[in-house]
Amino acid sequence: MDVDADRLSDEDLRRFVLDRLTEDEERVAREESPLLDDAEGRGRLRVLRSDDGRELLLVPGTAHTRDDAVVPFEEKARWLRTEVERTSDRWVLQLLAAAYDTHHRWQEEWRT
Repeated sequence: MDVDADRLSDEDLRRFVLDRLTEDEERVAREESPLLDDAEGRGRLRVLRSDDGRELLLVPGTAHTRDDAVVPFEEKARWLRTEVERTSDRWVLQLLAAAYDTHHRWQEEWRT
């Protein structure tokens, strides 16, 4: 059996992440905590400012920066949406998808 034949495409993974970001934006509009922020709190991933403050960085785990300023959700979501739409790096898509592993459409094969 061809293992790759059963693997969902990068486009499926990208759509899953973009849909979850949209749901998180809706959660924020209802004054609820976005699942992405919850995933950061659980140490799944972190969105940080670069040392010079000009860029955002996506890292696995609980990394910290010198000033360790929290990136507001709206800024984080905007940046992640752009990154997800542009990237061809499956690892990035899997890392972000793992933030939403409690969602009913989550696929275990996406775990990084």
